[in-house]
Amino acid sequence: MKLKEVLDKTTAFFREKKIDTPRLDAELLLSHGLKLDRIQLYLKFDQPLSDAELATCRELVRRRSQGEPVAYIVGYKDFFGERFEVNSHTLIPRPETEHLIEEAMKWEKDSEKPLHILDLGCGSGCVGLTLLKKFPHARLVTVDISAEALEVAKRNAESLGVRERVFFVNEDAGNFQNVMASYQEFMGQEKIDILVSNPPYIAEEDPLVDKDVRKFEPHTALFAADSGLALLKQWSSSYSEKLSRPGLLLMEMGMSQGAAMLGHLEKLGKFNEVRVIKDLSGHDRVLRGVING
Repeated sequence: MKLKEVLDKTTAFFREKKIDTPRLDAELLLSHGLKLDRIQLYLKFDQPLSDAELATCRELVRRRSQGEPVAYIVGYKDFFGERFEVNSHTLIPRPETEHLIEEAMKWEKDSEKPLHILDLGCGSGCVGLTLLKKFPHARLVTVDISAEALEVAKRNAESLGVRERVFFVNEDAGNFQNVMASYQEFMGQEKIDILVSNPPYIAEEDPLVDKDVRKFEPHTALFAADSGLALLKQWSSSYSEKLSRPGLLLMEMGMSQGAAMLGHLEKLGKFNEVRVIKDLSGHDRVLRGVING
């Protein structure tokens, strides 16, 4: 069977399975299984596949047809121009999360500034480590309750060449005193210039959560109490006490949580500016708080 035939049949099969992006998923999986760049799939349309190659591709297609995300199957996801290893212990980076990076870069345009950054609930490390790439003199403390997720983040730090500028803390971010003790040990100070977080913010009973997300992605990184608001409120309340002047807080949130979190941040009385940033679909996505100098 030739490559083009396999690609076309896989695309049709995924379409029948109601997979959102059948052609893209087919291309990603076949290029991974055949160890080719995606463009090479089209340059080698007439290449016959061996029995071993067909068996490899069939297994990848079977896994995807059962709902397993492509990123977990191939072991990576691209985020803000960088490639991050991911597995079932980490959330898969979403395009919406890139707004955290964009907002941090808008707030601090001097890439040479020696910033002190804290990333709560880091998962694969995509947010904090991307900021280290954008700010080459910054340092980062990154926190996650999952030791397995932190191992992934460490490997990502190595591959991005920023390992020496980041300290990994295996801790529940709710344990404020422990996290800040580690932060001060690495940074040599308590003040946080940029606080970023993509915390668990989904209500457990939320009917809009995709069944495959619920099945495959880590629940500790997805769900929170109080209609998903519990950790957003707790972490913003605790850590805003340590923000520098000037300082920036950026937290991803759910599309119906903007009003509640805007009110919460305003009541803290710590910020000169509080704003909700919408994503490209017009949904509330990022909570932004600024303390002026």
